[in-house]
Amino acid sequence: HQAVHLLLIQPQPHERVRRGRDLLQSPRSLADHGDQLLARVDARAEDAKQLALGLARAGHRPPAPRTDIPVSGRPALAVFKAGLHNALRAGQKAGLVDPDEGEVLLDGVAVQHLPAHRRQTAMVFQSYALFPHMTVSENIGFGLRMRALSADLIRQRVGEALALVELEGLSDRYPRQLSGGQQQRVAVARAIVTRPKVLLFDEPLSNLDAKLRERLRLELRALQQRLGVTTVYVTHDQAEALALSDRVAVMFGGKVVEIGTPRQVYRTPRARVTAEFLGVTNFLDGQVAAVADGHCIVQTPLGMVEADAGLGVRMGEVVTLSFRPEDVRIGRYEGTAVTGRVLHASYLGSVTDYVVESGGITLRVHEAGGAARAPGEEITITLPATAAIVRGG
Repeated sequence: HQAVHLLLIQPQPHERVRRGRDLLQSPRSLADHGDQLLARVDARAEDAKQLALGLARAGHRPPAPRTDIPVSGRPALAVFKAGLHNALRAGQKAGLVDPDEGEVLLDGVAVQHLPAHRRQTAMVFQSYALFPHMTVSENIGFGLRMRALSADLIRQRVGEALALVELEGLSDRYPRQLSGGQQQRVAVARAIVTRPKVLLFDEPLSNLDAKLRERLRLELRALQQRLGVTTVYVTHDQAEALALSDRVAVMFGGKVVEIGTPRQVYRTPRARVTAEFLGVTNFLDGQVAAVADGHCIVQTPLGMVEADAGLGVRMGEVVTLSFRPEDVRIGRYEGTAVTGRVLHASYLGSVTDYVVESGGITLRVHEAGGAARAPGEEITITLPATAAIVRGG
């Protein structure tokens, strides 16, 4: 990394006093001096920006990889795996971060050079970013006041937003007087009150406890469907990604590795990172033994497993299969059945999570109900009838 050093040379006290006295005696000189200082600050800021861009292009800080993420059609909720690049993407869409290259298109119009308040987007931050000295109503109406709307219209819209998030009785409270869930609702109301074309969420539930997160997740989804507004939601939480979205875009290393419906990316992922991110999964390597009618048979150390051949697999190719713990059944059923030994059992309420070893391979198996199988017990498991072939290391 290169460091930038700024050397400040201060005048002697008597010189500073003399210059200040001269400026105060002449208001015009004081104004001119202020303009000169602002011009110098702007010039230094531009120099710093160009230096930062130069360092990035020189390899000192690689810029985020270029990413094309289409969000179109019916109100779609795109969800991303959380990370630095993804927060930057959300900030770029909101107008808070300037992209080094590329475009941000809204209804086919490039908006990447427009200031945030002219983009018709609104963002809900992870920390909510509420103004502590403003009441709930003042926080919600802030964006409307900045747009110079009339007091009557602001009052009307704030009332509508409060009703949508069910905070009608708390309009005069301050953020410090609210719970975490209530603060989150205020942040959402402040975003929707401006009637944006695109709503942006940057992990808005991550600061809440698990039970409140689950309840607000349902409320956010219902609110998004009522408003009918396209929403981009950044998260690292698997449950949020699946429960809130019409489409899921999984990002890794700043790049989109897969886009699909929640069911597609969970049941039939195409990338290994997608399978790993969206819940617990089993990986099993094998060799393609037959290909026909869009399906293939894979010979694995545990036996034959059928898989979708949509990725263009070839005979003899070594592939990696992915299948979920709930797809493995305890007992002997139609398909490939093997004997294994329980290494560990965890009772999770609705299911029991087992770690099973068979032929030197460790698998995760979920069994519904309260069955209790002790570690060391020998059991028979049946592999799923079909599995997904995933790419990537």
